[in-house]
Amino acid sequence: MGVRGFGAALVDLVLPGDCAGCGDPAHPWCPRCLAGLGEPSWPVVPGMPDVLAVGRYSGPLRTALLRYKERGRRDLAAPLAALLGGPLDEILPPPPAVTWLLPAPSRPAAARSRGGDHVARLCRALAADRPEVRVARPLRLARGTLDSVGLDAAQRAQNLAGRLRVRAAGLPPAGAATVLVDDVVTTGATLRACRSTLASAGVRVDVGLVLCDATRRTGVRVAPPIG
Repeated sequence: MGVRGFGAALVDLVLPGDCAGCGDPAHPWCPRCLAGLGEPSWPVVPGMPDVLAVGRYSGPLRTALLRYKERGRRDLAAPLAALLGGPLDEILPPPPAVTWLLPAPSRPAAARSRGGDHVARLCRALAADRPEVRVARPLRLARGTLDSVGLDAAQRAQNLAGRLRVRAAGLPPAGAATVLVDDVVTTGATLRACRSTLASAGVRVDVGLVLCDATRRTGVRVAPPIG
């Protein structure tokens, strides 16, 4: 674990519970941030089956994700996973069917600096209290993959081309129901690349689930109320 990862671990231990969106002493969300989280929706992502998003990449949801992802607040995995829980419950098949969460992988350097893969951590928190939900990690990114911030759709696709690898030992059972999970969808390049790579290994992605929708919203439909 690097210095930044060690610091993140200390943060987990010593920080009191606060609002994930603004830091006020109200855990997990203060009333103002809770009201500003927005509504779940189904952004249209070409080349993907349905994708369900918790909310827009703005306001307290964006702030909370950045605090969790870039500022060492690993303790925010729980409140962010709780936001994913409602939408996930809406798309799960009835029990006793088992659904496998497949996290989109982080770049190795980014995962090291964050004390672990942040999307995989979200998936583990999401599955913790759901015996019918499990986590598989069949995908990894090769070294040399660039940060996607600032890249357009074509550049993002090129950045991922040939750099996604499948770990056979991490594959879910054949024919299992699957949900591909990521933190943000912008152009859909990551979700499409993950889906294509999994398909080459015989794994079908049934639906995508993301925290934040950063698409241009063309053709978006609002999801049914959660809960």
